[in-house]
Amino acid sequence: MILIKINELLSEEAEGKDLVVGKDGKKDGKAVAITVDKAGGPSDKDGKKQKKEFKAEPPDEAFQDTEGEERESWDSKLTFLLATIGYAVGLGNVWRFPYLAQKNGGGAFLIPYFIMLAIEGMPMFFLELAIGQRLRKGAVGVWSQVSPYLAGVGIASAVVSFNVALYYNTIISWCMLYFVRSFQDPLPWSECPPARGGNGTNQECEISSATQYFWYRETLDISTDINTPRNFNLQIGAALIVAWFLVYLCLAKGLASSPKLVYVTALFPYCVLILFFIRGVTLEGMSDGIIHLFSPKWEKLQDPVVWLEAGTQIFFSLGLGFGGLIAFASYNPVNNNCARDAIIVSLTNCTTSLFAGIVIFAVIGFKAHLTHKECLQHQDNKTLLMLFNTTELEHSPPVGSLITYWINNTKHTMSMPDIRICNLQEELDNTASGPGLAFIIFTEAINQFTFAPFWAILFFSMLFTLGIDSQFGTLEGVVTSITDMKIFPNMRKEVLTGILCSMCAVLSMMFAHGAGNYVFVLFDQFSGNVPLLIIAFCEVFGVAYIYGLSRFAEDIQLMTGKRPHIYWMFCWKYLSPIAMIIILTASFIKIFTEGSSYPKWDSVHGVAVDEEWPNWALILAMFLVLIAVFWIPLIAITRALGIVIMHKEEPAWFPANELRDFHGIVRHEPTAAERVLFGFREDGTEGVFFPTKPGGGRDDDDDDDDEHLR
Repeated sequence: MILIKINELLSEEAEGKDLVVGKDGKKDGKAVAITVDKAGGPSDKDGKKQKKEFKAEPPDEAFQDTEGEERESWDSKLTFLLATIGYAVGLGNVWRFPYLAQKNGGGAFLIPYFIMLAIEGMPMFFLELAIGQRLRKGAVGVWSQVSPYLAGVGIASAVVSFNVALYYNTIISWCMLYFVRSFQDPLPWSECPPARGGNGTNQECEISSATQYFWYRETLDISTDINTPRNFNLQIGAALIVAWFLVYLCLAKGLASSPKLVYVTALFPYCVLILFFIRGVTLEGMSDGIIHLFSPKWEKLQDPVVWLEAGTQIFFSLGLGFGGLIAFASYNPVNNNCARDAIIVSLTNCTTSLFAGIVIFAVIGFKAHLTHKECLQHQDNKTLLMLFNTTELEHSPPVGSLITYWINNTKHTMSMPDIRICNLQEELDNTASGPGLAFIIFTEAINQFTFAPFWAILFFSMLFTLGIDSQFGTLEGVVTSITDMKIFPNMRKEVLTGILCSMCAVLSMMFAHGAGNYVFVLFDQFSGNVPLLIIAFCEVFGVAYIYGLSRFAEDIQLMTGKRPHIYWMFCWKYLSPIAMIIILTASFIKIFTEGSSYPKWDSVHGVAVDEEWPNWALILAMFLVLIAVFWIPLIAITRALGIVIMHKEEPAWFPANELRDFHGIVRHEPTAAERVLFGFREDGTEGVFFPTKPGGGRDDDDDDDDEHLR
């Protein structure tokens, strides 16, 4: 947001522009001012009409953010868009979406994916950007202003962001370790090391693979299960400290003040993906991988789990509920077009997922093709021809099952022998999500590339920038919430960020021992999923049923000059809450019926096997969920009992009257559709099931806020 100082105002008058000052304003550096071109926009020397420009400055120092300091602002629109894209586009786009797509019906998965994007993803993304830009606070400040009873929603967002940032930096530390080791030639995970002591081969590596051994043993030094941690892992501990220090350096001055950093971290992953795409389409077997990814299995659409995973992927890949989007939007100009931003970033996020899926499966197709060719050289074709009259089987019969075959018109029966059978489709199915895809499957494929170290350096630097970019937004939500709560009112942002990163660095040492990867999985499964769904539901419910949908639509019209389409309002009122309730309910049913487990590394057989969580781990998981969401009912109940935990703060400056005059907005008369669908009434109330009062459903002592904001 560009704030006009008094010397800038005077210079604009000297340049021949009209200065429109609010009715209570004066040209003294504290005036609310709008600058427009003379005569409503005269023609320039080329005969083109000049565009009107809205500029305004807070009329009173009381509207400044903290102790007289002005709120941060983006230096340009591009910086904001890149920062938001970098926040939304993360590791899940690269290592989660491709796996879900091929697992849940290939091309058919795109149908529920884009439906969930339309009814859940984009509407919620739009809502968070709009409410942050309108109320100009972090998550805590925004939801306490929507209603004092919803103040706990902002605290819950900050707690979830803290928990997720805590373990998310562990991924960044892993990427740093692999990045450093990628400068070796040959790559250290390209072949099995000798046995300890130097005699013979390493048995654990031989029965698994070189990439699996390097990941589980050399990097993680993983223990047998979560109950038996091994010694402290010094290299991961050191990498975590470095990772948190880097995050601090980037966040100390604020992302809005670091445009060059935003450009690099947001654009670099796309450059690397394009390079891998160019390399991937030249690889032998790449078409097999891409066809495998997008081949539709229409019967999968009947499986409710497919819809559940599509909705979950959309929700978490966009970073909804963390408070980061609200914080980013609060730094925008008051007249920024947040509707257009929501569509651009949401579609960019999904397009990135599709593009990353093509790149990943082009490389996986190459790897599967090489493995299949090597397998064919050792396959017992003679036995296969005798039993099945072909050497290409779509499905291999279980070893020991009875097989009937004919020789010279004579029927024979024998048990299926334990022979090597090569199947390209099984090789293509041999993929994974999360760290398994990045650090095992994809690294194994990179081993086959010419100049493999170069491609490894690119790949892990891409993962690093994807991770740290999302980390910025996640931690920014925590810092902004603490700032808005004024817990440390006189503390500079860089000091607060330093204390927060130092505390996180100490706590993250829980991921730096033999069982640390299992603790990481526990955090990944429970610290974000359920709490974020509950938070997002409270957000959309708070806006649609407490703040008031009509009032929210008017706010958006003030900021953008246009009321939101009725489709957006229908999603906020009905579709998005219903979708989140269904996903949340289905998630609980899935957990209670199927249970929850973690992949335990079996060093004897060289595979990861599912293991049930021990009781203490389930208690910790429940704690991670409750420590976030219990703030929502706690604040609401105490407020209802007259106990004020969070005191009311002054609303941020918002020039509603000036924006209304600038856009030429007149009073909106509810349409017939709005009356039927949303219950909009002439007196300003609304609601189909129950009415919302004109003030947005807040306490009487808050009813003067609207005038105060103007």
